[in-house]
Amino acid sequence: MSAFRVLRQLTSVSSRVVARPALRGVPLRLSAQVAPRVASSATRAFSMTSSRFSEGSSDVLFSQKLAEELKYEKEGAVAENEPEFLKTFKEQGLWTIQDVEGNDEVTLSRKFGNENIRVMFSIADIQNVEEPEYEQEEGESEESDPAQSYPVRVSFSITKSNAKGSINVDTMCQEGAFVVDNISFYPDAQLGTELTAEADWKRRGLYIGPQFDTLDVSVQEEFEKFLQERGINENLATLIPEYSEYKEQKEYIRWLENVKNFVDA
Repeated sequence: MSAFRVLRQLTSVSSRVVARPALRGVPLRLSAQVAPRVASSATRAFSMTSSRFSEGSSDVLFSQKLAEELKYEKEGAVAENEPEFLKTFKEQGLWTIQDVEGNDEVTLSRKFGNENIRVMFSIADIQNVEEPEYEQEEGESEESDPAQSYPVRVSFSITKSNAKGSINVDTMCQEGAFVVDNISFYPDAQLGTELTAEADWKRRGLYIGPQFDTLDVSVQEEFEKFLQERGINENLATLIPEYSEYKEQKEYIRWLENVKNFVDA
């Protein structure tokens, strides 16, 4: 089965919520019915006690709730050692993974002949997906529901050591396939690959190429083969959502630990 889907075909995106809710048992409520005089009173009270905020009466309970959430997440988290899907991917030896602790972006890179290929995606995408609304049919249990696939935006850049310029590809990855949005060509390879605000600003004023689904079908098919040959295939399209979920879970647990340590200090 092809790892690509052209946009001229209608696709439906289904995903579950991965964004973290308010701490369990402590829903966050913001009331808009506070009288002005009460608000000003609260402001005065805060200004008088701000120097002792670290000794606030809410600190202990807040820390306890953070600990409960941390325990809950660790119980359901993957083991400290690498999951099998990641071990298998690394054993293939095609891609190198650059994953910086605390960052929400992940980069995969590899060499292909005289080409340098870079794949970039962010776990922010699975944090912002919406849960689909559906009615559960009679006799259907939650355990029997199929696993949801999280859509993740993925960008590729291909540069050559003996040629100027870079090809950049914007896609959406879901359900073991890449949906290509557009293909850009930048005469300056540095401009096409640099991750700075200045480079991003310069790219905005350039022609980014046609929508992929407007290209001749034969061109689409050959470009698909071009990417497949470079390892941009079903295997990679399956790994990216799995790795995004794996990293998001690790980063959330680390966030809980950091916040709790700060509150307890």
